[in-house]
Amino acid sequence: MTISASLVKELRERTGAGMMECKKALTETNGDIEAAIELMRKSGQAKAAKKSGRTAADGVIVIKSSPDGRRAVMVEVNCETDFVAKDANFAAFADAVADCLMASDIADVETLAGAALRPGEPTTVEEARQALVAKIGENTSVRRFVRMSTTNGRIATYRHGVRIGVLVDLEGGSDELGKDLAMHIAASSPLCVDASAVPADTIAKEREIYTAQAAESGKPANIVEKMVDGRIRKFLEEVTLVGQPFVRDPDTTVGKLVAKAGATVVAFRRFEVGEGIEKRQEDFAAEVAKAAAAAQD
Repeated sequence: MTISASLVKELRERTGAGMMECKKALTETNGDIEAAIELMRKSGQAKAAKKSGRTAADGVIVIKSSPDGRRAVMVEVNCETDFVAKDANFAAFADAVADCLMASDIADVETLAGAALRPGEPTTVEEARQALVAKIGENTSVRRFVRMSTTNGRIATYRHGVRIGVLVDLEGGSDELGKDLAMHIAASSPLCVDASAVPADTIAKEREIYTAQAAESGKPANIVEKMVDGRIRKFLEEVTLVGQPFVRDPDTTVGKLVAKAGATVVAFRRFEVGEGIEKRQEDFAAEVAKAAAAAQD
C-alpha cells in the first residue's frame, strides 16, 4: 500500500524517529500507526526517540586523511557524557561515520543519515545511531563535518585528545610546519587566516566599542581616532592566524614563520566538541529531593 506523507509525519511526531525509519515501519505494518510504534519500540528505535530531546554536548572529533595527504575529513559525533565518549561502541560508530564520509561525497548531515554506514552493508548511519542509543542509553548525534582537499599542497591534521580537531590547507612548507600550524590553531583558536577574512560587521562592531571607550578619555577627536585604529590593529593580530604569536616561539608571529618557509595557509578549520551547544545545568540536589519525594508517594 502507499504510505502517505501525513502518516509518516504523524509517526515522526509521536516517536521522534527519522523519516526513513517511520516510513519503513509503516510499510511493514501496512499503515497501522499503532503497530508501527510497537515495532519501533521492539527494535529500540522508540527508546532512541525518547532520548532524542536530551542535550548531547560531549563526544569526540574524528579525522581521516587520504594516503597522499591531499584529502581529509573531520567529523564531530556527540553524546551526553564523557563516560560514553570513551565507550568502545561509541568510538567505533564515530570512526565508521568518518570512514563513510571519507569514501563518499555526501554534502550534509541529513544525507549522511540515509547512507550505508559501511560499504556493502544495509544498515544506514541513522539506523546504526538508533541502535547505539538503545545499547548505551544516551542520546547521540552526528553534529557536523567538514572536508578539505588540495591539488597544490597538503592537508595537515591534528587532534588534541578527542575533543579538538584541526585541518589546515597548506601550500609549500613541510609536514612539520603543517603539524605545528595545526597545533597552534588548536591551542589559540584564531578566527580566520588573515585580516582580509575578518567579517566587516565584526570590525565595525569592535570599532564602535573602542570608539565609545576612547571617547571617555576626553582626548581630541584626532587622538581618539588614532587610539581606535591602534586597538583595531591589535584586535586583528589577536584573531587572525598570521597575526598571532607562534605558540612554540612567541617572539615571532605565525605570519613570519609561514613566510620564512615560503609557504601559504590557504584555509583551516577547527572543531571543538560541544562548542556553541548550551548544556543543561543539572541540579543534583534537586534531583535527589525529587526522587526521594516520589519514593514516599
